[in-house]
Amino acid sequence: MKTVLEQYREKKRTAEEIAASIPDGSVLISDAALAQPIGLLESIGANASANRYRNLTQHILLDSYPMPFYTGGGGYHAVSWFSSAGARKAVNEGLADVMPCYYRDMPRLVRQQPRIDAFCAAVGPMDRHGYFSLCTVGSYSEAALNKAEHIYLEVNDQMPRVLSAPIVHISQVDAFCEVSRPMVESQPPVIDEVSRTIGGLIAEEIPNGATLQLGIGAVPESVGMFLKNKHHLGIHTELFADSLVELLECGAADNSLKPIHRGRTVMTFAFGTRRVYDYIDDNPAVEVLGVDYVNDPAVIARHPNFISVNAALEVDFFGQVCAESIGTRHISGTGGQVDYVRGATESEGGKSFIAFPSTAKGGEVSRIKATLTPGAIVTTSKNDVDYIVTEYGVAKLRGKSLSQRARALISIAHPRFREELEHQAKAEHILI
Repeated sequence: MKTVLEQYREKKRTAEEIAASIPDGSVLISDAALAQPIGLLESIGANASANRYRNLTQHILLDSYPMPFYTGGGGYHAVSWFSSAGARKAVNEGLADVMPCYYRDMPRLVRQQPRIDAFCAAVGPMDRHGYFSLCTVGSYSEAALNKAEHIYLEVNDQMPRVLSAPIVHISQVDAFCEVSRPMVESQPPVIDEVSRTIGGLIAEEIPNGATLQLGIGAVPESVGMFLKNKHHLGIHTELFADSLVELLECGAADNSLKPIHRGRTVMTFAFGTRRVYDYIDDNPAVEVLGVDYVNDPAVIARHPNFISVNAALEVDFFGQVCAESIGTRHISGTGGQVDYVRGATESEGGKSFIAFPSTAKGGEVSRIKATLTPGAIVTTSKNDVDYIVTEYGVAKLRGKSLSQRARALISIAHPRFREELEHQAKAEHILI
């Protein structure tokens, strides 16, 4: 049997050579953010631009780079499982497809795909035992590794090494290429006064010893700013970003009271600045695990006082939350919002917050509406929603009647829209 070093030498290729070996008609899959092998995907895209494909399909989650399959050329097209800017544009132009799903269900759905010909991933360097680490991403990588007929890797010596992330052995790999590329950094959003106000309101609701999930955006980031004086916070989250590093490094979060994974920070992927990647590198107190476990509402609910903070685009009087479209215009996907809403509300003492500025389009549109914009997708249902927060206050909806919900939501709408919203509620016989 060949040694791992002999296998390494035999399987080393250039990105162009790997791309040339992928036949037309293949179905490829890559995972989220830093797990995406940008050099390899660009080489595949170059082949597409040269009209070498008629039909090549790429499944992908949270595009963190400008991706060649979102340009609509060369027979290379994508299915987005959760969209960032590139996927959003492509979907709205009819150049890409979407996969409706909860984040927690993605591994199972990957396994149920009719076929996956190749898993393409960015990994860290091979260790002396012959293993590569997915480093920053758990997500659905394990399912993709097991489902795919072929495994192609882009080995980046600048990736952090996370001891608990999914691994793949050199014997499982068909081919790999090497790069030395700085990792893409997602800079923290600018926190304006409205986001700061919302963050402060939510922070007041969070007790010492709570376990946190903070979503993407200025509001979740601002919540983290206001928690630095708390004690013994825990972290169990799908996304691990800069605000959570801040809480760990200042001592507000130490995971000491969590009933499971005590003393450890649990996530399914990390994406942020270099500070995030340096923190998780070779850190035994960090666990990067599969999303079917991390986002399982039953697992989340095992943590007392679980606090979930996520964003939305609009909410109606029933409490229906839209977080993924503006009318029929695609924005993102369901992601893990519902996973954490359900887990937090089942947690003893837990709370789920859906938070957003009260208006959009420079104050011209209220995000609190009598009914959602026609065509809007309901992300979190009226039966799941817990708290809604704007800069004007916190509205508890769970356990409230429709009339009570409408009154609570009107009270936290922007003042210029309250009279109109009240008139609509009365006209629809909601306020009684």
